Amino acid sequence: MNPNLNLLQPYPFQRLRDLFAGTTANSAYSAINLSIGEPKHATPQLIKDALVNNLAGLANYPTTAGSIALREAISAWISRRYNIPALNPEAAILPINGSREALFAFAQAVIDSKKPNPIVISPNPFYQIYEGAAFLAGATPYFLNTLPENDHAMDFESVPADVLQRTQLVYVCSPGNPSGKVMSLAQWKTIFELSDKYGFVIAADECYSEIYFDENNPPLGALQAASLLGRGHANLIVFSSLSKRSNVPGMRSGFVAGDEKIIEKFTLYRTYHGCAMSPTVQAASITAWNDEAHVIENRRLYAEKFNIVTPMLQSILDVEMPDAAFYLWARTKQSDTEFALKLYRDFNVTVLPGSYLAREAHGVNPGKNFVRLALVASLEECVEAANRINKLL
Repeated sequence: MNPNLNLLQPYPFQRLRDLFAGTTANSAYSAINLSIGEPKHATPQLIKDALVNNLAGLANYPTTAGSIALREAISAWISRRYNIPALNPEAAILPINGSREALFAFAQAVIDSKKPNPIVISPNPFYQIYEGAAFLAGATPYFLNTLPENDHAMDFESVPADVLQRTQLVYVCSPGNPSGKVMSLAQWKTIFELSDKYGFVIAADECYSEIYFDENNPPLGALQAASLLGRGHANLIVFSSLSKRSNVPGMRSGFVAGDEKIIEKFTLYRTYHGCAMSPTVQAASITAWNDEAHVIENRRLYAEKFNIVTPMLQSILDVEMPDAAFYLWARTKQSDTEFALKLYRDFNVTVLPGSYLAREAHGVNPGKNFVRLALVASLEECVEAANRINKLL
């Protein structure tokens, strides 16, 4: 077996199951799960109809590059969403089966393990795929702690030059998981300049880009930042998904876009990887990318929950309204694991300890004494969960 598999740590939700092992939740309360970032709003009917109406596609092998119609729909959406010139759908866009599998596969295609001690830089806390992808590509993760005192930003100025010289890939997540912070144009300028100087590739994870709370102020995207700075897409690849935007996590549909030379090589990798998108899903994805009405309604539902639940918790937890995404990142006055265990045992509410989303780095676990609450359940359940947290504390 690949010895790098031994470097993988248990996934956060396995650790949560282990934490709860032998503990019975209070059956006087209905179960409310706020631990997993899985959208729970209804899948729009127009997408379900598009799936049903294109079942004939199940009779055909899909191509790795996907249909030109899908790539054109994605290109048009990127242009509308970020107010930038349309990307070349033939060369700069590639459909993927959700951002998770592509974020992992990308490191396998990018990392040159023949160079000594390759490094992958990741935010900390982080989406666990970044770490696993780095290890299995033969690289070493280098974690940048994103802490409240630096506004949850990745502090690239703290990275030693010898680390940057060995860095081949940098994962960034904006809006961030779990903080919900959106990178500024100045922060993008810094990372672009470092990429140009040291030659590393930027993997911009933007799976939460369409969950925000002000219709007049959508989160800045990496491609948009590059355009505003008069920069091309060299060494920049953006990852996006319909899962959160359109409430179709089971459809597994998204895209990568950016540097055409990297897209060409990544397409070659994926041809051998065997991960082409079903023609049926492609057809439904075109419908989803072409419609914004359902996305606006989706945001309205999240905004309603956050506007009600956040103030309910602010009197007892150190928590603030996020810039975007659907998480509350709350600091606790006690151990995050103890908090999660008590809340589950006494009130049947499940949240994720922040320390499970992070690693000890530079003398600190930046997730320690935080919990992540995913406000993906109904408004009624989220309000009830907030009431139970108030009772606990």
